[in-house]
Amino acid sequence: MRASQAVGGRLKAEGRRPDASSLLPTVYSLQSTAHAQRGVTLIELVISIVIIAIAVSAVLGVLSLIAKGSAQAMIRNQAVAIATAYLEEIRLKQFTANGVPASRSLYDDISDYNGLVDVGARDQFGNPIAGLSQYTVTVTVGAGVLGAVPAASVRRIDVNVQHPDGVNFTLSGYRTAL
Repeated sequence: MRASQAVGGRLKAEGRRPDASSLLPTVYSLQSTAHAQRGVTLIELVISIVIIAIAVSAVLGVLSLIAKGSAQAMIRNQAVAIATAYLEEIRLKQFTANGVPASRSLYDDISDYNGLVDVGARDQFGNPIAGLSQYTVTVTVGAGVLGAVPAASVRRIDVNVQHPDGVNFTLSGYRTAL
């Protein structure tokens, strides 16, 4: 129901006849409402687009940093796992040295691993591990000092794992003859 019909209906109920002057305020209020509901200007639209673009670029920048940090953490975790596996393999071998065999699968004592460089992580038999070819593993076995244990009975094992993305992780452990 429109406003003019409502005013006209009220006046008829009172026994009066509506005239143009009684409808004027209603028409005026309808015009002012229509005038207040206009669109946005071009300047307002451009400013809105600029603000939204800045917000979106800031969010994308943060997401990019998070993704890069996540990849770096995964590479570091893989480097730790590789170094741990190598160190465990070496520590499980005999202490005494009896020459360096030609193949890693024939390594039988910890001294055999001294100077080992694997480009790409490998298993205990020397086979490459799929997906880990970008890691370089270097092993050093040398004399170590471990409390009151005689120096001749201690070897320090250093396993260094490097990745081209800047990860350089070294894990050290000891093996004793006792």
